[in-house]
Amino acid sequence: MSDLKELLEVKKCPRQYVLAVNDTLNVISGKWKMPIIASLLYGIHRFKDLQENIGKITPRMLSKELKELELNGVVERKVFNTTPVRIEYHLTESGKKILAVMDSMIEWGLEHRESVVEVG
Repeated sequence: MSDLKELLEVKKCPRQYVLAVNDTLNVISGKWKMPIIASLLYGIHRFKDLQENIGKITPRMLSKELKELELNGVVERKVFNTTPVRIEYHLTESGKKILAVMDSMIEWGLEHRESVVEVG
């Protein structure tokens, strides 16, 4: 209930509204972050699996983006004390909540594409 009140308060204030949008964009902006998050939503956890699933991302870029997502509290990295060392990535609780954002983006994208195709 308090989350709803907070959301309503933020929507009343243009400055807070824009700040909240900027915070979201800072976390998910870029070409690769959403594909990484989408991959982790489906349970792909190891670096090599992520790289194969995403396609054209370079290992260096994947590593950079994972570090940024980890710093922002969206992804968690777990190192296993095995030989060879095994590293897995998974979404935090906050990261899992991005699913609603992704679903909305997909819905909007499909509707937008349809309206642009009709106009064009």
